[in-house]
Amino acid sequence: MKPTANRILVVDDDAAVREMLTRVLAGEGYLVWPAANGTVALEIIAAQKIDLVLLDLNLPHESGWDIFEKLAMENPLLTVIIITARSNQLFTALGAGVGALLEKPLNFPQLLQTIARLLAEPVESRRARTAGGPADFQYLHGQRKERKKTKP
Repeated sequence: MKPTANRILVVDDDAAVREMLTRVLAGEGYLVWPAANGTVALEIIAAQKIDLVLLDLNLPHESGWDIFEKLAMENPLLTVIIITARSNQLFTALGAGVGALLEKPLNFPQLLQTIARLLAEPVESRRARTAGGPADFQYLHGQRKERKKTKP
């Protein structure tokens, strides 16, 4: 187990996915908070220092994009990885300034590499990405891995 103090919030309405992600991330030494919906996620964020959010788009009551917007308003430098089974989210994700877009089914080694890379990312890079500037963006589609550079 790697010693780390990084705190990850897992937001997914599917209990099996939440449980599996929590188990895998905790096994890597991360502190993990699971949330079944956006309301719970926002409550956790208000009460805990969170370093990274894994956010599903299909949530009850509000969409993942609505929750992302609220998270970004409260803490624009918070790193968010969108995890989804929805297709055609790439351009929305690029425009929103998320750290990465990972389509389900998730490839856990690639997910863990993406998390480690984003947690180590300099604040200046996060700031550039959220402002729509050039940034390193990771898109994982199925078993294929693509890295795209965004342009201002």
